[in-house]
Amino acid sequence: MSALIEPAELADESELVWLEDITALDYVRQSLDRLPDRHDRPRHQRAGRLVGYAVLHPDAPASPASGTFRRRVFWLLPHDRDTRPEGPYAYGAPSESVDPRTVGPGWRGSQTPAASRPPTAPPPGRTPRASRPADRNRAPRAPHSFPRTDD
Repeated sequence: MSALIEPAELADESELVWLEDITALDYVRQSLDRLPDRHDRPRHQRAGRLVGYAVLHPDAPASPASGTFRRRVFWLLPHDRDTRPEGPYAYGAPSESVDPRTVGPGWRGSQTPAASRPPTAPPPGRTPRASRPADRNRAPRAPHSFPRTDD
């Protein structure tokens, strides 16, 4: 998750390489991956697509145990908002996501209103769930209600 990336983990970054235009993206997912080198394009082993990655300084130290380097990668899944605007992230954003315009070498970035898109601003053509006709006549349920059993 983005919030769990510490600034010290990004101290060895020298640049970010974007593989596509980020101006049209509301958010990208970011993670720290263990990679075999400091600078080459990483092999993307997740569903979805690689959007960008970090390049480390030439003197960035490798992990003493594994000889690998922790580098940031930026990626999107097939059901993310850029390809499915009506999908599961029509509102909100994944916890590991950031607005790519707020990211820089050594800077983890943040979620902006464009990245997290609150439910008060539905995308065109989407009706918020609370106002759907099927939900208006439904009685509200008490939180954590369980069926009673009489002994």
